[in-house]
Amino acid sequence: MSDMTANNISESSNFDFHAREPHWQARWAEADIFHVPDVPPADKPKYYVLEMFPYPSGQLHVGHVRNYTLGDVVARYRRARGYAVMHPMGWDAFGLPAENAARERGVHPGKWTLQNIDTMRGTLQRLGFSLDWKREIATCLPDYYGQQQKLFLDMLAAGLVERRDSSVNWDPVDQTVLANEQVVDGRGWRSGALVEKKTLSQWFLKITDFAEPLLEGLKELDKWPERVRTMQERWIGRSEGAKVRFSLHNPPQGYDVDGDSIEVFTTRPDTLFGLSFIGIAADHPLARKIAASNPEAQSFVEECQRVGTSEEALSTMEKRGFDTGLRVVNPLNPEQTAPVWIANFVLTEYGTGAVFGCPCGDQRDLDFARKYGLDVPSVLLPAGEEEASFTVGKKAVTGEATLYNSGFLSGKNTKEAIRAAIERVEELGVGQGVTNWRLRDWGISRQRYWGCPIPIIYCDSCGAVPVPEDQLPVTLPEDVSFDTPGNPLDHHPTWKHVSCPKCGEAARRETDTCDTFVDSSWYFARFTAPKAATPTDRKAADGWLAVDQYIGGIEHAILHLLYARFFTRAMKKTGHLDVSEPFAGLFTQGMVTHESYRDGSQWLYPEEVEHRGDVVVRKDNGNPVTVGRSEKMSKSKRNTVSPVEIIERYGADTARWFVLSDSPPERDMEWTAAGVAASGRFMQRLYRQVQAVAAKDKADAAHGAAGEDLRQVTHRTIAAVTEALEGFTPNVAVARLHELSSALGDAEGKDGEGLSAARREAAYVLAMLISPMMPHLAEELMLLLEPEGPMVVERSWPEADESLLAVKKVTIAVQVLGKLRGTITCAPDEAKDAVLAQAKAEPNVAKALEGKRIVKEIHVPNRIVNFVVAG
Repeated sequence: MSDMTANNISESSNFDFHAREPHWQARWAEADIFHVPDVPPADKPKYYVLEMFPYPSGQLHVGHVRNYTLGDVVARYRRARGYAVMHPMGWDAFGLPAENAARERGVHPGKWTLQNIDTMRGTLQRLGFSLDWKREIATCLPDYYGQQQKLFLDMLAAGLVERRDSSVNWDPVDQTVLANEQVVDGRGWRSGALVEKKTLSQWFLKITDFAEPLLEGLKELDKWPERVRTMQERWIGRSEGAKVRFSLHNPPQGYDVDGDSIEVFTTRPDTLFGLSFIGIAADHPLARKIAASNPEAQSFVEECQRVGTSEEALSTMEKRGFDTGLRVVNPLNPEQTAPVWIANFVLTEYGTGAVFGCPCGDQRDLDFARKYGLDVPSVLLPAGEEEASFTVGKKAVTGEATLYNSGFLSGKNTKEAIRAAIERVEELGVGQGVTNWRLRDWGISRQRYWGCPIPIIYCDSCGAVPVPEDQLPVTLPEDVSFDTPGNPLDHHPTWKHVSCPKCGEAARRETDTCDTFVDSSWYFARFTAPKAATPTDRKAADGWLAVDQYIGGIEHAILHLLYARFFTRAMKKTGHLDVSEPFAGLFTQGMVTHESYRDGSQWLYPEEVEHRGDVVVRKDNGNPVTVGRSEKMSKSKRNTVSPVEIIERYGADTARWFVLSDSPPERDMEWTAAGVAASGRFMQRLYRQVQAVAAKDKADAAHGAAGEDLRQVTHRTIAAVTEALEGFTPNVAVARLHELSSALGDAEGKDGEGLSAARREAAYVLAMLISPMMPHLAEELMLLLEPEGPMVVERSWPEADESLLAVKKVTIAVQVLGKLRGTITCAPDEAKDAVLAQAKAEPNVAKALEGKRIVKEIHVPNRIVNFVVAG
């Protein structure tokens, strides 16, 4: 490789990253190094690296830098190992923030989004990531979401899409549905309005059709973190149990024993003799019937409906109930009846919307029963307890126990009793054994403008009619107004008014748009052929999928990853894919944290403060500020660091090196100015080291004894860095490269046969091994060493010489009475007598032994010699 600026660079004492990083980025782009064809080449193994794509919020933060640097290390390493590497980038570009920006700034969501994409793309390019920009996609563009509409219609035809009424959280101010997590203390997270429960007709993707294969498929994902697989397993929630029907006892006028019976799913039918109460959800049919004629019940139901129903909200809120006055009969013990309560911790979405309370075996039920003075029948006897004396105290029995006070179940263990209880309820015709799933179908309807339009037309005569494929994509109108609350598509004068594709009569478009999780559930497949006229090109998709290494945050462990796994199966069923799992390997990186700063109630950016000794003050007025703990970077607390500032001050390679070197990638790391500065100093030191080697060590090309030690360090570093990158521990690779740099520094200025060649070899290896982490510097170092050679990115990964990996010398510590007196160097596993003789001859040791009687000689092979002396 010829480069006219090589001589100028070699005369400099520092790496001019301002000039040279853009230079190398331009060289890579000119050579089209990172582009691969849609169908993988036959002469190389394929490797698909993908990081979770970002939402175009306007600027990257260093959390993004860590995520994408990890992916780039994998991509560059695999390319050097001879793989055809696909490494694409795109934008998760639909969503509410763009609509909020439109309302607040008076700008169209599309314009705001595309401007942000331009800004963020520029930052990614400045960081030197090996991305195939020819594959760039944005989910807000019709060439993407039009194909998503095609997928929707195919899934509809395959029976995987269903429209039905569903109870939702409705924000009356924003005029939209809220997810459970968006309801905070009964109010909309954005508007602050009291949330209402509303029944709307919603579109659902039938993810429950794949509950079993989604669960079973987790067993094959051996390159996923165990933690993530466990989280998904619990979310899918397969449980064996029974559905049991409880009839009303002496129902009052207006109620029917059979029609108003309550069905409960339970995994513990063995504890039915411990029945204390029945709890029903606020929107259970029986609760609604009671509330219709009871103002107090109605008030309690409304209160329940104003509380978030996320798992977190349910686990932390106060458990409250309303006694309906109704009672039910225990189907296994007809002489026993129990009260029916409307309870705020019971949800219609889970199970049957009703639970039976057994306080002795469930802590939540016990707390509820104690609070309201309900019976606590004791039916579980822990090991070691006596029936006559055991009582349930403040804690429920949750460990191993034997059934007692339970009729025909008494004396049985849990497993035996569950089986016997199911058999009995089936014999009595009041229940049946079932497999239940916690997983619920995925509601995708969103009352938003900035989302993928759902391709359905409503006709008064024909009902819901799919948009004909030749009319796709159904594009969003640009001339919308955000002056009125709610969905602008509902208010648009013309867009929603169309003719029915079946009968030609006046009809209207669906104005709901897709949940943005849909957009991110198949983008990995679209990347394989982003310009295809169909959702996927089968040859491309079959060739590249599954993704070999997927990288992203643990916060997406459940929903995004589960939805992507469902979509992959749905696309296989509809003929668009031939794989069942989207991601063969998964890595979840830790967060980047930074301390926060506050002046009163005002949060400050790190660049707005400075450290003066032990005090942190505002730069503009010198006022002291409150320093908060180091925590996840967030815009709300302004504890973010812009990668652009780091690039400007230290260079892209410094930012990349620091996020890799601080800690294992799965752990959180703290961003510190001192740490970044240290990384910058190392980069410059390494440049000067190789610069010195390139200037001096050119003639001696032969290996010799004097260079043997450095060569051993060099080749052990090749082996260690290779192992670290294979094992996804780049921080270990960074540490080994620091050691090689130190060894090269120790050899500088020394003379001896072969030392010059060893230094040059070490410098070459350093250039190659740092290339996944600091690619710009790597190119620059190679330019110093071989001005006419190919770029690093075009070279193969170095191979370690096996003959140099074996340990040829060991250093042994020599102690006298446990105190270090000297060290000796000898061959590994040297004979004990020879080691002891050498140790005694070591001058400092000999002096310490002089006049002493050796009582005991302790020899730990290859590590320690210790002489115990007397006199």
